Amino acid sequence: MHPQLQQVFDQGRVLKVISGLNNFDPKRVAATVKAAERGGASFVDIAAAPDLVKLAKSLTNLPICVSAVEPQQFVIATEAGADLIEIGNFDSFYAQGRRFEAEEVLALTKETRSLLPKITLSVTVPHILPLDQQVQLAEELVQAGADMIQTEGGTSSQPRSAGTLGLIEKAAPTLAAAYEISRVVTVPVLCASGLSNVTAPMAIAAGAKGVGVGSAINQLDNEVAMVAAVRSLVEALAAVSPNRVRV
Repeated sequence: MHPQLQQVFDQGRVLKVISGLNNFDPKRVAATVKAAERGGASFVDIAAAPDLVKLAKSLTNLPICVSAVEPQQFVIATEAGADLIEIGNFDSFYAQGRRFEAEEVLALTKETRSLLPKITLSVTVPHILPLDQQVQLAEELVQAGADMIQTEGGTSSQPRSAGTLGLIEKAAPTLAAAYEISRVVTVPVLCASGLSNVTAPMAIAAGAKGVGVGSAINQLDNEVAMVAAVRSLVEALAAVSPNRVRV
């Protein structure tokens, strides 16, 4: 694992800022990367495109993660300088009717690991699976070579309340997955999808080593607001002591 990343994972308060697996707009990616850098994030996650990797590396010294669902894309992205790779997440595909079942995710993991045996590999567990199957898949992914497991669930949640209660309802599926998965795997779990500065500390309490946040940052319309959102998340995580809150 990237030394800079290993240090923050050891602290248990990682913040990954996500620009989007299907976001290939250089201006939007650049804005997200700059906000991550200036706001104090741990690392950034961008689409697995060589030109975007080079762009990101010109803007930040943070570790660069690339996301895709096609293993060959990882090869060219790592050649361009990506520090780690992520299979998923799958949120952007569900609206298109595209599902990722356990067998496919496991096959993608094995193929990716065969192509890139040494790169740090994170894999998302699809939230469309029942929770017990998510746990089982997470164990199989680690056996297949995953160095990190990521959870998701924000797109399946339908909050019925406004304000803080609505934010908690939105995050419930990914928090539940992080809680269950973190208890059966020895690799770090990153909780992502539907999180906010309200619920990010809950992810640490649930057993995650950190959080991944995308739309709460990259959908904002100006850089000042994006930086403020990142800083708010960093501050929320800084107030958490993983050793004290683990349940």
